[in-house]
Amino acid sequence: MKRTTLLVLWLLGLGTVCAQDYFPNNSGVKEKNSNYTALTNATIYISPGQVVQNGTLLIQNGKVVASGRNVSVPSNSVSIDLDGKTIYPSFIDAYTGFGVEKPKRAPGSGRSPQYEATRQGFYWNDHIMPENRAMDKFKYDSKAATEMRKAGFGVVNTHIMDGIARGTGVLVALNDDGSDADRVLNDDSGQFFSFSKSVTSRQSYPGSLMGSIALLRQMHYDADWYAKGNSETKDRSLEALIASRGLTSFFEAGNKGNDLRADKIADMFNLNYVIVGGGDEYEMMDKIKATNARFIIPINFPDAFDVSDPYAADFVSLADMREWNQAPMNPKSLSDAGVTFALTTHDLKKAGDFHGKLRKALEYGFDKTKALESLTTVPAAILGQSDALGTLENGKMANFLITSGDIFDKSTTIYENWVQGKKHVINSMDQRDIRGQYNLTAGGKTYQVKIEGSYGKPSMSTTIGETKYPSKLTYSNDWITFSITDDATKAVSRGSGLVPASGNTISGKLVLPSGMESNFTATRTGDLEKDEKKAESGASPEIMPMTYPNMSYGWTALPTAQNMLFRNATVWTGEADGILENTDVLIQNGKIAAVGQNLNARGARVIDATGKHLTAGIIDEHSHIAALSINEGGHNSSAEVKIEDVVDSEDINIYRNLAGGVTSIQILHGSANPIGGRSAIIKLKWGMEADDLIYDNSPKFIKFALGENVKQSNWQSYSRFPQSRMGVEQVFVNYFNRAKEYDAIKKSGKSYRYDEELEVLAEILNGERFISCHSYVQSEINMLMKVAESFDFRVNTFTHILEGYKVADKMKQHGVGGSTFSDWWAYKFEVNDAIPYNAAIMAAEGVTVAINSDDGEMSRRLNQEAAKSVKYGGMSEEEAWKMVTINPAKLLHLDERVGSIAVGKDADLVLWTDNPLSIYAKAEKTIIEGTVFFDLETDKAKREAIKAERSKLVNMMLSEKNGGGKTRAPKRKENRHFHCESLN
Repeated sequence: MKRTTLLVLWLLGLGTVCAQDYFPNNSGVKEKNSNYTALTNATIYISPGQVVQNGTLLIQNGKVVASGRNVSVPSNSVSIDLDGKTIYPSFIDAYTGFGVEKPKRAPGSGRSPQYEATRQGFYWNDHIMPENRAMDKFKYDSKAATEMRKAGFGVVNTHIMDGIARGTGVLVALNDDGSDADRVLNDDSGQFFSFSKSVTSRQSYPGSLMGSIALLRQMHYDADWYAKGNSETKDRSLEALIASRGLTSFFEAGNKGNDLRADKIADMFNLNYVIVGGGDEYEMMDKIKATNARFIIPINFPDAFDVSDPYAADFVSLADMREWNQAPMNPKSLSDAGVTFALTTHDLKKAGDFHGKLRKALEYGFDKTKALESLTTVPAAILGQSDALGTLENGKMANFLITSGDIFDKSTTIYENWVQGKKHVINSMDQRDIRGQYNLTAGGKTYQVKIEGSYGKPSMSTTIGETKYPSKLTYSNDWITFSITDDATKAVSRGSGLVPASGNTISGKLVLPSGMESNFTATRTGDLEKDEKKAESGASPEIMPMTYPNMSYGWTALPTAQNMLFRNATVWTGEADGILENTDVLIQNGKIAAVGQNLNARGARVIDATGKHLTAGIIDEHSHIAALSINEGGHNSSAEVKIEDVVDSEDINIYRNLAGGVTSIQILHGSANPIGGRSAIIKLKWGMEADDLIYDNSPKFIKFALGENVKQSNWQSYSRFPQSRMGVEQVFVNYFNRAKEYDAIKKSGKSYRYDEELEVLAEILNGERFISCHSYVQSEINMLMKVAESFDFRVNTFTHILEGYKVADKMKQHGVGGSTFSDWWAYKFEVNDAIPYNAAIMAAEGVTVAINSDDGEMSRRLNQEAAKSVKYGGMSEEEAWKMVTINPAKLLHLDERVGSIAVGKDADLVLWTDNPLSIYAKAEKTIIEGTVFFDLETDKAKREAIKAERSKLVNMMLSEKNGGGKTRAPKRKENRHFHCESLN
């Protein structure tokens, strides 16, 4: 065995000798040092799962030659005895901006936005820049490298952190002694993407998250089309994207929802993104695990809030309090779920914060072996560098740390960080660790001294009994220098002394405030006291239980469907039966199973509804709640964007709407452009994930808009077509002509460029997608109906339509419905002719009419909005109620499923305490598909639970502050309510 080892060493040395430089040496006479370095008698973590005691690490020419217990040390070796020390592989950060200057923000030029790209020969959008190479802009930053090495890192993957498609990265070893020829391990270490626009361009599109998603989809479609040789012009961006397809793709998502959005794009185009998360993945671990993606996870756990001011504490939401309490469990949750992930310093204020945050994760149960894997072997594998990095196995790069012990322990010191076989000293191994408790005697006084802090930068606290004396300490080259201040007199004593190589006493000279000199002695009395609270049986922090969603009013366990029998209710059927007194309704398997009197319960839960009213759930045809963005106004047509991409299942307005009896809504794109984005039609299943809210086999809708908003009268922007109502019509005609041509080419079987925008418009022409159009003025209403008829389709719904009463007969003839406000008027010029009789007049003409909200507040009082047409229009209560139930269901093509109480329909019901049109009526229970998603009594219990939990978390934060932990000032977060004209 020994002969074999020696033969291997000889061959390795021979390979080194045979390697020849091809460049001249003009800086002096030099010879390569082919000696070995042997680090002996150490505890060595060869890999996270392979640890040897009293081992030897043998390196030569920047590589590991051998590691283990039985390593033969060649005669030409420099030996370093590391008895009592530990060696770890240096860490790898797979996601940084190291050495790449932050791009400069594009200067503004007046108030008009930029709609066109600034480049020629590249992709049509400035925020798509796959042609960028970090290598071309990389400049080694020795100061930043020092900070990263202090945190234990030896290799970083860096890129240009700017744009949606960001180009390729560069893999760098943090070796100050080398040049870029040595340090750069991979010129193109991966390609990088995000949802965030570039700061270097003012191009307006995309102006929303859904726009970024649509742009990425179109980019990939275009790359596939371009790769097949279809383009007659050169596109350097697409060529770079295609050339980088073999590289690892990194996607900065930034939060749990965007993790899933990025993964959807990857699935669409058979990609495999490494997703850079946001630290909140623990809140939807099942979905995260189901992506089968590899992750890079930041550990920027938030500090506690300073809640000492009770008024300021009220600004902090329960969700934000929970985040402080729960976020450190993210690494453990990912690990327990079997998700492959690396840790990163990304999003930390400074690399020096890394170990403190990581120790927090360990306190929350994160396994140390898994932690070491996440910093070594996992990032090496993600980067495709497992054969060179991540462990101290033979032949790999000699990147390692020398520490005083367990790398994850707070008291452990990192002495040295070797990168590519080059030693970088973090803390001298020759300097004694002086941390501990001392009695310092000088000038006739005896002080009790604690020396704490880090090994290389200790701090000093001084007391006599209960009296504290502010003090400062520096320690370098075996000398301590300190000062002690008498707080009462502000007199300062200054001392300096030599720390001996051994023994428990430090002595030296002290200059008293009077100027007299005195000797001092500091005798060590013991080690620092451990934190008693954390030391107790290794107790873990108390973690608040999660809810669904993980915020106020969330469920401790998701509700499930029940079979229910409502007895003796006043049932508003919404059907020909009308309103039925003393009637039973049976729900089974999420459907309405029977309606009648004296029904058999068949094992169902019986609910006495005597004196109460049972209706179908309210449907809001025009809503903007439960979405992360509403407008994509960067183009005059944004048919390619989808509200379904940005459904926000954690919007508290979902719960508030349930409390107002709402069960379904259409989330419409806004009115920033004539042709807006595609709708999302959802059920308000509070606590479920976004995809679970969207109707299965959902009818296809898109938002169009007319009037002041689309011609930008109110937007302070005068550079985008159209600028007039005439121009709006031409936009429609132009886009439908283009869609007609596109559809013809597609149906011909010829090769064509897949265009998401024109695909959607072609669906309208083919009767597969329906238009809900923002409208006010009769002339424009007439215009769009004529445009639609000229292309042989019908407009589905005019929403707002406050001058609908003027053209109700033409609407009936065209076959279009109206979704309107009950009594809004005169809030802008084009609404001056609105009247509260509008809904009743349109209904009298035979138009299907709904009352909508377009507002997060009004949406939970739509029952009262419906009642206004009884007052103003003389409508019957039954017909008025239909305007918020079966009529919007008809407009949304959902009337076979919801909107009325009929056998076979979804059991989307509301039990009211009073006539639902009364201002005194409360929704006692709101039910979706047989599941109770809102209950008055449950709501009361939740309110009490929220108070108790807030109180507990406040006390925990106060304890954190009093224990010396970092805190941050509370800030009020305004919950933004989106409207048609809301921009991101």
